[in-house]
Amino acid sequence: MSNMKLFDPYLSRVLYIDLTRKRYWVENREDIFEEYMGGVGVATKLLQEELPRNADTLGAENVIVFAVGPFNGVYPIASKTVAMFKSPLTGNLGESHAGGRSSIAIRMAGYGAIVIKGASDIPIYLAIHGEKVHFKDARALWGVRSTYTIGRVLREREPGSGYRTIMRIGRAGEELVRFASVVVDSYRHFGRLGLGAVMGSKKLKAIVISGKRTIPIPNKPKYREIYNKIYKAAIESPAMKKYHDYGTPVNVLQLNALGALPTKNLMTTKFEGAEEISGEKLAETKLARRVACAHCVVACIHIAAIREEYPHEKFFYTVRYVSYDYEPIYANGSMLGISDSEGLIRVLEEIEVQGLDAMSTGVVLAWATEAYMRGLISKEDTLLDLKWGDWKNYIQAIRYIVKQPNEFYKTLALGVEEAAKKYGGLEFALSFGRNEMPGYHTGPGCHLGWLIGARHSHLDNAGYSLDQKLLSKGLPTPEEYIDSLMKEEAWRQVLTSLVICLFARGIYKPDIVAEALNATGYEYKVDDILNIGWKIYKNKYKLKLELGFDPLKLRIPRRVLEVPTPHGGISEEYMKRAITYFSQKIKKFLES
Repeated sequence: MSNMKLFDPYLSRVLYIDLTRKRYWVENREDIFEEYMGGVGVATKLLQEELPRNADTLGAENVIVFAVGPFNGVYPIASKTVAMFKSPLTGNLGESHAGGRSSIAIRMAGYGAIVIKGASDIPIYLAIHGEKVHFKDARALWGVRSTYTIGRVLREREPGSGYRTIMRIGRAGEELVRFASVVVDSYRHFGRLGLGAVMGSKKLKAIVISGKRTIPIPNKPKYREIYNKIYKAAIESPAMKKYHDYGTPVNVLQLNALGALPTKNLMTTKFEGAEEISGEKLAETKLARRVACAHCVVACIHIAAIREEYPHEKFFYTVRYVSYDYEPIYANGSMLGISDSEGLIRVLEEIEVQGLDAMSTGVVLAWATEAYMRGLISKEDTLLDLKWGDWKNYIQAIRYIVKQPNEFYKTLALGVEEAAKKYGGLEFALSFGRNEMPGYHTGPGCHLGWLIGARHSHLDNAGYSLDQKLLSKGLPTPEEYIDSLMKEEAWRQVLTSLVICLFARGIYKPDIVAEALNATGYEYKVDDILNIGWKIYKNKYKLKLELGFDPLKLRIPRRVLEVPTPHGGISEEYMKRAITYFSQKIKKFLES
């Protein structure tokens, strides 16, 4: 039974777009917004409705769903948009979150969700301005080298400066690299799991969204009271201050000190060059400015400057700006043995230019480097010498992943799992559910979390965080660990349905969420909210299993069992026992 009464009728409006027929229409879906809040909950339900289970991930039948929630544009740090689709990297459920102005733009345009179906016969971009959707010819933009250029062109061509969002793909998406990303407002991304390739397969180069409307608040005094409480907690939080001052790269030195920083394809967990690529060092030597997502008080986005002097012109130079975060730094810094901060920023810039997911890119290159060193692949395959720390050759390898000049790079563009199956080295191919490894080797919890998480992300259930909290206590039984991970992931379905940036999860505790919902016209108790989280979690896993996911077929990379963590070595028996228990528990859960 629903306790939700929508205070904003526009939130329940779903915009459906058919790229094949160049048609669009709007449906009022109060039913699903009242039952699932928004964000992940609504996106899951819409994908269940629209996606054929046997859909080709790069075919017209694949579906893209963008969704926002009741907290977007209403409360601080509720700044994310959820995208869901069938992933071309894993062949299973794809879920990605992006900040910037995306959530505010969708909400101000008058929608709670956007469903994109079909495929265009020519390259196009969508311009969604309020009630109007325009299908615009993008043939002149197709093949343009840089995502930065695409952004500049669209900023000049489309209205809405200051309140629109511009999502675009790069050459990687056009070339169907399975881990291509979508660049959002220059410094944010729908990364992971290949949304860029799905857009590329649909000949959809970009989406511009804008709108000007207000959100009604039924009880303004009560709303202002809880808003101020959340705002005060955010600006006084040590965690939020840490993210503002140094950004997520503050994790580099902390994890290195723990012996949990994956380095050189996880051959080790300590990086001798960690200090040079740390958040502290980058803030001191490279930081140009900080940027916040819309309606965020933290400004955790850190932007580095690349200063390039003109040849033969002593006093003339250009400056280019590149965002950096912990995960891209881990994947393209320590994992590739790059300690030159200038080189690292230039590698990240090339990834942005091409429109690739930074984490997958770094991990596939780390595997390729080790495979090259072991003689599994040759220079005839790589076309260059791959060696740790050689950032210039890595930049060229990134270009080759997109251009795909030979069979090796065509395979590498499918992800590390496919590359290792073809060329060998599966034991050191670091993927979980076919998605490349995040940046933690803290203990069994992080790896179990990526294996069983609905999107195989470090943010699914925070196993890496639980590992660290347990350092002084010792590990629980595999069954207890799985129970904890599932409980946390169910709660995160609530946060990502509202939609909260998960960096603020320490502020948005269940009692605060209930109070904030009640202040805007919803009638929820904490238990009601927790039950919705479990319901959404069940729906997501039901869809995953329908798409072919089988926990018992998960591959545990041999390398993670060989390299010690802060908890010592990880037992294969422990991992298998945990996964078996999870498989049994999720089956009973779905049947309940």
